Amino acid sequence: MKKKLAFISEHASPLALIGGVDSGGQNVYVAELCKQLARMGYSIDIFTRKDSKELENTVLWLPGIRVIHITAGPEDTVPKEQLLGYMSQFTENMLAFIELERVEYDLIHANFFMSGLVAYNIKKQLGIPYVITFHALGKIRMLHQKEQDCFPASRLDIEDLIVQDADRIIAECPQDAQDLIDYYNADLSRITIIPCGFSASEFFVIDKKKARVILNLPVNEIVLLQLGRMVPRKGVDNVIRALGMLKHIPKIRLMVVGGADEKPDFINDPEFKRLQQIASDELVVDSVTFTGRKNRSELIYYYCAADFFISTPWYEPFGITPLEAMACGTPVIGSDVGGIKYSVKHNSTGFLVPPHNPEALARAIEKGISNPVMYKNLCRRSLLRVNEMFTWECVAEKASVLYENVVFKKIHGKKPGRSIQYSAPVRQIPTVGLMV
Repeated sequence: MKKKLAFISEHASPLALIGGVDSGGQNVYVAELCKQLARMGYSIDIFTRKDSKELENTVLWLPGIRVIHITAGPEDTVPKEQLLGYMSQFTENMLAFIELERVEYDLIHANFFMSGLVAYNIKKQLGIPYVITFHALGKIRMLHQKEQDCFPASRLDIEDLIVQDADRIIAECPQDAQDLIDYYNADLSRITIIPCGFSASEFFVIDKKKARVILNLPVNEIVLLQLGRMVPRKGVDNVIRALGMLKHIPKIRLMVVGGADEKPDFINDPEFKRLQQIASDELVVDSVTFTGRKNRSELIYYYCAADFFISTPWYEPFGITPLEAMACGTPVIGSDVGGIKYSVKHNSTGFLVPPHNPEALARAIEKGISNPVMYKNLCRRSLLRVNEMFTWECVAEKASVLYENVVFKKIHGKKPGRSIQYSAPVRQIPTVGLMV
């Protein structure tokens, strides 16, 4: 009999465009994990907030997967920082759906603290166990963003409650687990580390010259890539300042991919306006290309066209984009924080640098482009590491083991008599197109 799962992702629908204001890694996480679980035989309903009147209430998305749009607040775009007050309505309408459909879920997988609050209340009503992936922790976010953090203060109390109540907590990397222990007094025995992944059908090696021709980029430039949401904590300003220290290197270009719109708005978007001013101050305006948001199908060409992918956020619970770059054979220079310091192996698959340190980043870039033999090894090891450790197939296998343990404990009141062993499937790793 198929196991029936409910995923809750209140602000991050798998159907949403990637790269918008509230679209990013969580959307990818939910979409890709559910795809793999469905292939393993799970039946899944993904509950997310209805943010448009045009959306159907129930979408038969893929075999074994439905997306359920729950009315919670206005059927319009609302920043996630303003959604907490609508979670009671979300809970009521999700319970109404469950009753109407007469569906029995074996387990709920909540994503983000607000989804965790919904799962907490549904567990009280129906007794359905739940696991949670927080994706970001409020106390850690406040340490870095301080007064710029716009979530209500009650987020911290809610997270404290969920940490103690959830049947299991999924930490995305060792640092995430340690933060849960240090700042939330989480029980280590109830934390399972399961990383994020990448889709091998979406991201693979394409010849660098071919990718640049497709994007109409010069084939003889050094190309650095920054890709993600345009928010201050992502540290795009740090990359631009580092580029300002590399003006002695001829033909070097930074591609900045992402944003809420297909074309960057340097007048009304405060982050684009700020970044453009920094580029002007650093005298590198002509060397920085802001592309705006790109469709997910286009991202592979940007990853493959780049010599290095750069991601230097202030903090990062995990970070999927470095994995996608590595899967394209492009080494990563990233902040020595959170999940990045777990996915990137320093001096082996790329380099780790402190955040807020353009000098260290500039040195790492110069080191990376100065030695062709070392660079080729970085590319090769990136491919090996990401395919061995971070495929969505691996992630889904580990999640499935966790789900089975939680459900078994609910039914029998104890853990299984033996642990379920997991070994990553052996995959053939593509190596074509690796060029210095």
